[in-house]
Amino acid sequence: MKITNVKSFVSDVGHFFVKVETDSGIYGVGEGGIRRRSLALAEVIRSFEPFLIGADPFQIEHLWQVMFRGGFFPGGVVQSAAVSAVDIALWDIKGKALNVPVYELLGGRTRDKVVCYPHNGGATPEALVENCRKTYEAGWKFVRWGLADGSGSDTFEPRRAAQFGLKQVQAVRDAFGDDIEILVDVHTRLDPADTLDFCNKVEPYNPFFIEDPLRSENPGSLRRLRQQTSVPIAVGEQYDSKWKFREAIEEELLDYCRVDLCIAGGLTEARKIAGWCETHYIYLAPHNPLGPVSTAACLQLCLSSPLVGVQELPRAPMSSLTDVFPVQVPFESGYLLPPELPGLGIEFNEEALTNVTTQEYGPPHGYTRDDGSYTNW
Repeated sequence: MKITNVKSFVSDVGHFFVKVETDSGIYGVGEGGIRRRSLALAEVIRSFEPFLIGADPFQIEHLWQVMFRGGFFPGGVVQSAAVSAVDIALWDIKGKALNVPVYELLGGRTRDKVVCYPHNGGATPEALVENCRKTYEAGWKFVRWGLADGSGSDTFEPRRAAQFGLKQVQAVRDAFGDDIEILVDVHTRLDPADTLDFCNKVEPYNPFFIEDPLRSENPGSLRRLRQQTSVPIAVGEQYDSKWKFREAIEEELLDYCRVDLCIAGGLTEARKIAGWCETHYIYLAPHNPLGPVSTAACLQLCLSSPLVGVQELPRAPMSSLTDVFPVQVPFESGYLLPPELPGLGIEFNEEALTNVTTQEYGPPHGYTRDDGSYTNW
């Protein structure tokens, strides 16, 4: 079997997909994780074509090494996201060719289902509680929301946000008691002093974890936080390779690994990161804000991994992009279930998408503080 074509696609909301075709008629589909850099991803993948076309798609590790290292200079997050998309597609091809789900290629199932968390929200603590109640009554065991400052505008003041976030956590815990797990995504918006204050104040309410409490550029900054709070910490969604995870894993600066399969190098890299986490008793909580391919790939990894905390799932399967992916992985009452189809367990209709155009998706993310300075989205 040989690779005959590599196609890039983008949805109208920025989802970036890759289809790898072979001379046997079997294709694989992958997804890249940077929605506002789709044109850059397409160009990087175009640069991969000379050594992908004609290659054996079963040589996944070899092709990963060539894509990641073939430009000599480490490529960073854009290149890693492009590698991720192709890598996931190659695993899809191999599973289909061998007529088994991808998790069988990763060592087989370790669990029967994967617990997930939705994205909740609300402009006030009361509105948040009502939104959480809807997902709770639908069977979800977790609730999650992003930290905001409660102003209702595009500003974000750290101290105001920490105080508002505490009120949200209090309200949700008072409403549901211990029947629900609480996740708060700081989304890298706080600096060390403010995030330490926030973590220590919410600690009595027993959150499952606090996600991305600090900016990700310097993993060593987690050390101070780790020393001064016992709240579980989840980080990693912006790390683009196993090397970026090194310090946080080896120094045990996190409790939950937020590896993004569509950024960190696909299934090939994610399974290495997962094995590394296992040696430090760190659980997986894969980052998955994207489309059906990302969901399917994360599910395959979680089904085969021994330490899984929870899986992000803002859009339940068959609730979006059903024209592009008419078959998606199974889901029921807050759990993703093992797919029966081989490969990733999804089907792709490229006719429902257009090839990548010259139009990039959306403006840059970001909030400003009261004084007009920029802060993270």
